[in-house]
Amino acid sequence: MIDTALLIAFLASTAGAATPLVVASMGELVTERSGVLNLGMEGMMLVGAVTGFGVTLATGQMWLGLLAAMAAGMLMSLIFGFLVLTLQTNQVATGLALTLFGIGVSAFMGRGFVGQTVERMPQLTFPLLSEIPFVGPLLFRFDGMVYASVALVVLIGWMLARTRLGLVIRAVGESPHSAHAIGFPVIALRYGTVLFGGAMAGLGGAYLSLALTPMWVEGMTAGRGWIALAQVVFATWKPRGVLVGAYLFGGVTVLQFHGQGLGLAIPSEFLSMLPYLATIVVLVIICRNPQTILLNKPMSLGQNFKAD
Repeated sequence: MIDTALLIAFLASTAGAATPLVVASMGELVTERSGVLNLGMEGMMLVGAVTGFGVTLATGQMWLGLLAAMAAGMLMSLIFGFLVLTLQTNQVATGLALTLFGIGVSAFMGRGFVGQTVERMPQLTFPLLSEIPFVGPLLFRFDGMVYASVALVVLIGWMLARTRLGLVIRAVGESPHSAHAIGFPVIALRYGTVLFGGAMAGLGGAYLSLALTPMWVEGMTAGRGWIALAQVVFATWKPRGVLVGAYLFGGVTVLQFHGQGLGLAIPSEFLSMLPYLATIVVLVIICRNPQTILLNKPMSLGQNFKAD
């Protein structure tokens, strides 16, 4: 018999674990929709996490930490954009190099932060609503980033489907040469989506060090950047699919902390590897049907563009 309080704690923890995945994945989704594949998410999230933590620790202002994390992610993505969009380097190799660079830089930057903590991101207060049994803890007792991540999904979904900007981004992702022929600034637009993806990766990383576990630990993303990349494929490049995937992976992630309480007689080591195992299984299942992948995949994804 599962205790109700424990079930509520599990579901509430799932929202927290899913939030950095939602934010980072939405940035990558927009980037990929324009035809650019950025495999540097893990490194950018780490740099965002250490930057956000360091600035918050130094200033005592969390909002400054979040802005600094976004700026750090954008700086990383600007390096990536210069290499792949201006110098026309290979997107896959450059993204992997960016991840390695981010891992090293974040470890160097965070040497003085180990063992220190900051105040956890506060929860929003909803008078009366948060006191409703069962529903209150599940819907009205989160920090602002949880609600902002859901709003981000709705906003980007609307932007891609209903606005001229979204139409142009999708057109560039499908055929950059055709988009260029009718006058769209392909390179400038791709720079914009790459910078947006970097900002979201930095913000997702900062959520880890300021809200989920308000401290800095080297390598604290623990592969979430790679999971965020996988989620975009899992979602077949649809925003709502990213939200579903993030909460699915978030639920699997927190199982390792609540597994015994929920009555799961499974070794903790196995529960710890469940998020990564789930990622592999889901991708294998999706890739067995090529039509599913091709349904919304930008046709120029990973291909460089150079104006004639």
